[in-house]
Amino acid sequence: MKKLLLLAVTALFAISLNAGEYPDISIKELKSLIAAKKVTVIDVMGAKSYKLGHVPTAISFNRNLAKALPKDKDALIVAYCGGPSCKAYKRAAGLAEKLGYTNVKHMSAGISGWKKAGGKLEKAN
Repeated sequence: MKKLLLLAVTALFAISLNAGEYPDISIKELKSLIAAKKVTVIDVMGAKSYKLGHVPTAISFNRNLAKALPKDKDALIVAYCGGPSCKAYKRAAGLAEKLGYTNVKHMSAGISGWKKAGGKLEKAN
């Protein structure tokens, strides 16, 4: 009985740790989705960083997000920030979710991982 109780407590703890988390998407998969025009990418790095270089097609979180996102609430939305330890992406992912989007993911590698993987950057005008 003690083992069962310990297992239940451990499971609840694990669930609470992952609450508010979003599924990860790989750089390779994101590149493919961008090429196929099947994703909306949100850069949460800030306006200055966005102007210097961002993932191609990404929109800046500083813009009016509600107007920038697609009308289809099932559309794939991917948010990213600096890298694996950065949690700023949660602001954009959470807002997209609050706006009713049901397919929100996170590129945990962030812009640093994108660059390391040889991903090209797009600069803002």
